[in-house]
Amino acid sequence: MVEFRVDRSGGLPAYLQLVRQVREALRLGWLHPGDRLPTVREVVASSGVNPNTVLKAYRELEMTGLVEARQGSGTYVKASLGSASSEDMTELREQLAKWVHAARAAGLENEDVQALLGAVLATEAGNDAG
Repeated sequence: MVEFRVDRSGGLPAYLQLVRQVREALRLGWLHPGDRLPTVREVVASSGVNPNTVLKAYRELEMTGLVEARQGSGTYVKASLGSASSEDMTELREQLAKWVHAARAAGLENEDVQALLGAVLATEAGNDAG
């Protein structure tokens, strides 16, 4: 089960943070079709957000077809994201963790790592298009 974290200092609304976390968990293989999301009450207790915020996030996920609400039973994952196998994802995560460790040793901070990753992704997207 996914455990939500909400960053109140960031500029992203809390409901979008919850949506993003579910989407990331689906992409990383941490959530699968049939898994139950935490109840609204559980999310409120663990993250301190307003119940309406959780409901808004769950409605957004439902509108995109990723989850379905079942009356009296909860909200369940309906679809998955990503196409890599769990073995590939595990190997890539380990490689990335080593790279991040090397980046930290070189003095890079989170914003530096994100900027570098964004630049590489943009370059790769350009290479794929051409």
